[in-house]
This record gives sequence, C-alpha cells and structure tokens, in this order.
Amino acid sequence: MSHRELYCDVCEGVALFEAPPCVDGHGTDCPELICTGCGTAVMVGTFTFPVTRLAARRRQPARRHAA
Repeated sequence: MSHRELYCDVCEGVALFEAPPCVDGHGTDCPELICTGCGTAVMVGTFTFPVTRLAARRRQPARRHAA
C-alpha cells in the first residue's frame, strides 16, 4: 500500500492516507486514498488539456475597430 500525508477535513489536520488494494489495476498509483485516522475516503485526480486547443486560441488575431 502507498502512504501519503495529506490534509484531512474530518481530522482537521495533516493525516496519513493510504491507498487500499486497487481492483482497477492502478497499483500504488491508485487515485483512491483513505485516511488512516478516521477512514474518510478521497479521490485524487488530475486534469489535462489538449495543447492544440490552447495554441489555437492564442493564435487568433486581435480584432481592431475603426475610430
């Protein structure tokens, strides 16, 4: 099991969290964590954005208005 120290809202402080045995095949990188103090479960997730969409937004020319 993987152990991490994170802030727990229920314990109101930093607590040790561990990843339970993962049935989805994530192993130690499982996004589900459980507080060892109170048993609160949390899900750790990340977001990724396609670079092509962001780059396309930046390349749009600025609109100019006549005075």
